[in-house]
Amino acid sequence: MTRIGDLAAASASIVLTDAAAPGISGRVDVRITGSVIADVSPAGATVPPADATVVPLDGRVVAPAFVEPHLHLDKALLGTPAEGGDLGAAIAFTAERKRAFTHADVEARAERVLAAALRAGTTAIRAQTEVDPTVGLLSIQVMRELAQRHRAWLELQIAVFPQEGIRARPGTLALMREALTLPGTIVGGCPYTESDAADARAHVDQVLDLAAEFGTHADLHLDLADDTSDERFALAGYVARATRERGLEGRVAIGHVTTLAAMEPGERGRVLDDLASAAVSVVVLPATDLYLMGRSDAANVRRGIAPVSDLWAHGVRTALSSNNLRNAFTPTGRADPLDIALLAGRVGFASSREDFLRLHRAVTTDAAAVLGSERARGLTAGAPADLVVFDSTEPDTVVLDQPARLLVLAGGRPAYSATLEESFHDVPLPA
Repeated sequence: MTRIGDLAAASASIVLTDAAAPGISGRVDVRITGSVIADVSPAGATVPPADATVVPLDGRVVAPAFVEPHLHLDKALLGTPAEGGDLGAAIAFTAERKRAFTHADVEARAERVLAAALRAGTTAIRAQTEVDPTVGLLSIQVMRELAQRHRAWLELQIAVFPQEGIRARPGTLALMREALTLPGTIVGGCPYTESDAADARAHVDQVLDLAAEFGTHADLHLDLADDTSDERFALAGYVARATRERGLEGRVAIGHVTTLAAMEPGERGRVLDDLASAAVSVVVLPATDLYLMGRSDAANVRRGIAPVSDLWAHGVRTALSSNNLRNAFTPTGRADPLDIALLAGRVGFASSREDFLRLHRAVTTDAAAVLGSERARGLTAGAPADLVVFDSTEPDTVVLDQPARLLVLAGGRPAYSATLEESFHDVPLPA
C-alpha cells in the first residue's frame, strides 16, 4: 500500500482503491495504466496488477481534474486602480499596463497562477492571450514556452485574443494570422470593442472565418453589458447563425454573455435555442461579471450573470471559469474553479443535489468539452487519467464543502500532493 504523500515513485500502474465519486453510487476502485483510466469498478472487485502502486483512499472523493476554459494568464496579477472602474476603465488601465510588458514579467505572473491552478486541481487551461500592435506576439510566445515547460501536467490551449478589437486596431489581424500558424493556438475574439454594430458583426465574421480557415476552435468574449440597448452587446443569435453557416458547430464558445440576464424570458429562450442548435458553448464568468455589471444602478443593482439554469434547460453546453485574477477586470480570485462553481451557485439560486453536481461538471467535464478535450469523458475507462483526490467522503457536496485537494494526477502521474494533518485538543473552560 502507498500513502498519498509517497506517490513520487509510483509505478506505471496505479490503483486508487475504495474511492467515492460524484454521481456514482457506491465506492469504486480506479485502475490507471500509463496515462489513461483502464477501469472503474466496484470497490474490492479489482485485483491490482502485481507491479501496481495501490493507494487506499478510505472513502475519499476522486473526481476529474478541473479545467479552466477561459483564463487570462498574461494579464493576471496586474493590480487594479484604487478607484476601481467599469469595463471601459478596465480596458484602458490594462492597455496602459501592456506598454510595459516584458517576457520576464508576463512569465513570472503566469507561473504564479499556474502553480495556484495546479494546487487547486486544474490540469487544462484555455489561456486568452492578447495580441495587438502594442504587445505584438510577446504573450503568445510566453504561453508557448509555458505549455512546453509544463507539458507533463498541463494541457494549455492558447486563444489568440484581440482585446482592443480587430478593425479598431489596424495591424491586429495580421498578427492574429501569424499566431494561428503556431501549434496549440485557437482564435479568440472581442467584437464589442469595435466602434459600431456593423464592425462588431464583421469582427465575428473574421474570427469565425479564421477558425474555418485554420481548422480550429473559436472563443469570443461576446458581451459585457447590462442590457442589449447597444447592438454590439446583442450578438449571441448572430454568432449562432454564423456558426451554422460555416459548419463550425461544436467548435465555438462565447464568454460572459451578460446580456442574457437582461432579456425577457421569451427572447432569451429563443436565443438559447439558437445557441443550442448551433452547438455554441457558453462560458459563464461570475467573478468578473459581478464586479463589472450594474455599476450605474443606484438601487437593486443587477447581477449581470448569464442564467445558468436557463442555459441548462435549453440544452446549451455550459462551463464556468475564473477569467481574470487580481486585475482591473477582477480584483479577486485564487485560480480555484471550485470557488467559482460555488459563487455561481450562490448567485444562480442553486439548491438541489443535481444543481451542485452540474456545477461541478461545469468546471470539469463540461469545461473540457468546450476545449474539445478527451477529458470530457470523465471518470470512465479510456479517459485521460487527470484526477483529483479530495479530503472529503461526500462526493455529491464537493462544491458546497470546498474540500482540500490531497492529490492531483496528470496523465496518470502524480503532479501535486499535500499532507493534511489535523489534531483537536480539549480547551479548558475559563474558571
